[in-house]
Amino acid sequence: MTRFKHGPKPVIGLVGAIGAGKSTAAKCFTARGGYAIDADALGHEALQQPEIIAALVGKWGEGICKPDGTLDRREIGRIVFADPRQRNALEATVFPYIGERTRQEIFSAQVNPAVAFVLLDAAVLLEAGWGEMVDRLVYVDAPRDTRLARLAARNGWTEAELTAREAAQWPAAEKRARANAVLVNDAGIADLQCQVDRWLAEQSPPHAARTQEILNSD
Repeated sequence: MTRFKHGPKPVIGLVGAIGAGKSTAAKCFTARGGYAIDADALGHEALQQPEIIAALVGKWGEGICKPDGTLDRREIGRIVFADPRQRNALEATVFPYIGERTRQEIFSAQVNPAVAFVLLDAAVLLEAGWGEMVDRLVYVDAPRDTRLARLAARNGWTEAELTAREAAQWPAAEKRARANAVLVNDAGIADLQCQVDRWLAEQSPPHAARTQEILNSD
């Protein structure tokens, strides 16, 4: 039996350009038997932990809290995207929690017979040093004007805001160079699903065989 870093099922890392549609790609993978771990959701979970709230309030004061005592993520975003040192401080506080929860999720998925493979959906997978968790890395891309249009419609972002967020991550060229595959999301979800299916079919057993069973049942 083929054995990967964490057991018999591979862990596929999913990264991509901001606004390229990484979440849409994740749905394409889960439709083929993958178990998705959403690092962004785990990040939100991290910001609800009392010890992390206390640590961040200790750094930045009560002004980062809402009236109900929870953290104001918008205010934290304003602080950290204006100063790389503050962003580093936030990451040093929350990344260990996210990393540990990710490992727990990977372990649970490895022993779940319904799971063909594990998908780690994490925008900052490489920046956080989580590359060692994955067996394969997939990069999702789209033309910049397409990405900006999506972000403007969804989040109201300007080009300056996109540029600032991109500056907070590794260069796209470096991520693409590290990826085992690049998916281009500019022709609709059906086209993206076909790209995912082709790539999965090229991979080694056992997950390719399990994925083929799912494809045949469609």
